Amino acid sequence: MTRTPTLADVAHRAGVSTATVSRCVNAPARVQPETRERIEAAIRDLGYSPNFGARALAARRTDTIGAIIPTLDNSVFARGLQAFQTALVEHGMTLLLASSSYRPDLEEAQIRTLVARGADGLLLIGHERDPALYDFLALHRVPVLVAWVHDPAAPRPSVGFDNKAAMEAMTSAVLDRGHVRLATISGHTRFNDRTRDRVAGVRAAMAARGLDPAALAVVETPYGIETGAQAMAELMARDPRPTAVICGNDLLGMGALRQARAMGLRVPGDVSITGFDDMELSTVADPPLATVAIPHARMGTTAAAMLTGMVRDGTRPDSVALPCEILLRASLGPAPLSPA
Repeated sequence: MTRTPTLADVAHRAGVSTATVSRCVNAPARVQPETRERIEAAIRDLGYSPNFGARALAARRTDTIGAIIPTLDNSVFARGLQAFQTALVEHGMTLLLASSSYRPDLEEAQIRTLVARGADGLLLIGHERDPALYDFLALHRVPVLVAWVHDPAAPRPSVGFDNKAAMEAMTSAVLDRGHVRLATISGHTRFNDRTRDRVAGVRAAMAARGLDPAALAVVETPYGIETGAQAMAELMARDPRPTAVICGNDLLGMGALRQARAMGLRVPGDVSITGFDDMELSTVADPPLATVAIPHARMGTTAAAMLTGMVRDGTRPDSVALPCEILLRASLGPAPLSPA
């Protein structure tokens, strides 16, 4: 039977002490590059794998962070999570990723599983979930950082942006162009504080201009290009038609654009369409989609630093608000003079 290579075997092959090998595995930046290269070559040659389970038992820490996102079906969360993982590696942490499919019951099961597997901390999207779940995390002393939102009044720290304020700013840009008949294609607002705040932002902008927020036509649907197209068809069947459709994310906006073309409507001549997120697709749409750019990379990097500090130092950081940018592209134009 082949013997499993040990730390001592790596040290012997590389010509260093076992302490140096351990330091190279756990904090490679603290080892001289030439020595690190020898150790890494020895690890590859021998097929050595560190026993992180034993180390975790000794340190009572696994150096793993769990993150649960609502979906892996599209790239809405990809850029933020890539920055988050890259920064975690620099902090010596490993990411465990799960997706909840926007289901609270599945998210709860995944949270409990990650805690059972020894995750030192959790990154969660949005604040809204059963308070008993937060009680469970507090009982197990697992720090939680919330992302993609900013609410300084919430009991848990967050890093993200004000969804309501961002959508209010986008809606104000729409209203500046003379639109008064507005509609929104939104993700489902139940159990989702981000989508609910975005719809609230549209209504707040309308109220600020003296328009009746109750007149806003809202269609809730799962996020996707096809569902966005279906929602757009429903809105355009109404009498009177909206002259501007404000979408809760870029996928819905892309679907709305596609449906408008299929119906022979000019964008923005007959109807303006906006999105939210600034996905890469939005720049190559025809016409390019006006949208809200959110600080994906900065949010991910900041989240990694905050959560690492919470795990290792027991700190409770202040929530961090990041700015969004309103990108006024060609899909947004003046309200038609004689709306259909």
